[in-house]
This record gives sequence, structure tokens and C-alpha cells, in this order.
Amino acid sequence: MKTFKRLIFCLMAMFSVTTLSAQSIYDFTVKDDAGNDVSLAAYKGKVLLIVNTATRCGFTPQYKELESLYEKYAKDGFEILDFPCNQFGEQAPGTIKEIRQFCTAKFNVQFPQFDKIEVNGANEHPLYTFLKAQKGFSGFDTNDQRGKFMDEMLRKRDADYDQKSDIKWNFTKFLISRDGQVLKRYEPTAKMEDLEADLRALSK
Repeated sequence: MKTFKRLIFCLMAMFSVTTLSAQSIYDFTVKDDAGNDVSLAAYKGKVLLIVNTATRCGFTPQYKELESLYEKYAKDGFEILDFPCNQFGEQAPGTIKEIRQFCTAKFNVQFPQFDKIEVNGANEHPLYTFLKAQKGFSGFDTNDQRGKFMDEMLRKRDADYDQKSDIKWNFTKFLISRDGQVLKRYEPTAKMEDLEADLRALSK
């Protein structure tokens, strides 16, 4: 048992070192919707938006807005990398195949969707450990009705929730530069027009 515990500790330490030593998102490998390994180095030179999604969330209609952005800017070297996650209200049930079918049928999603992952906690994907270390939580706009709702809901669960960098809910987004650096984090309540303005500047 002691040997097994030491092995687990060593593996966890290795993951931590790998994440801490990463210089960009290109150092990570993820699984696509068919279970194949994909190095994010394949996206070098592109502007990326990495987003954790869910199919049964109040923010799910953002799929339509995301697809619109994708169709508008893909020609300029823009990609959206979609990572379904079932950690928030269990709002991403089903297999990745079922999720893909839903998104294609309802929102005509064309951008890449990857296998389901966890973005917080002991089993979080190292990519998200890196993303959160680069851009922590900077708060919701409580002047916005949705931002106020999210702040009140999360603060009831944890009075200090805003002091932590963890992902707060579905459809949190990270904007990545063409050289793999994390530029900005957008909470799910962020206005899509603000995101597009930042994207437009990078697409020039």
C-alpha cells in the first residue's frame, strides 16, 4: 500500500512539474472526439478560443454565437477548441458522440470538439491547470443581470469563491495568441461583442 501511495504521489508530482514547465499551450496533448491524441502544437500560428461547454445549460445558446464567430474569422486563422465538461450542474451528460450530434443538429457547429474533460479538481486536465495559472478569475460584472445572478449563486456556496482561479461555470473562454500565449479570460457572462472586438484586433 505504501509503495502504491508513493507511486501516486510521484505521478501527481510529474503532472505538476509538466504543467509548471509548460511555456505555451503547444506543450499539451488532448484527445479529440474519436479518442485520438492531438498535440495542440498543430494549431501553431492560429488565434484560438478555448472553451468548456455544456449542452443543457442556460448559456448553451452561446454555441450559436460561437459558430457565427468561427464562420466569420476562420479564414483569418481562427479556431475554437471546444471541451465539453459535466462538472457544473451535470449539464453536459451523454457521450462525446451524442454531444457532437446535438451541437451539429441544433447549432450547425463546425469547429473542433474534443473529448469530455474535467477543468477543476484532482482530475482536471493539465491544459486547464495551465490556463487557470495564466489567467485567474477577475470577477463578474455585477451591473449585468446575469453577472449578478452568477455572483450571488456562487457566493452562497463559497463566500470566497472570487479569490480562486478555478473555472466557475460552463462557457468560460480563453483567448490564445498566434504564438500560444494566454491573452485573456472571459467568464460566461461576458459580452460576445467584447470578445469579438479583441478577436478582430488579433485577426488584422
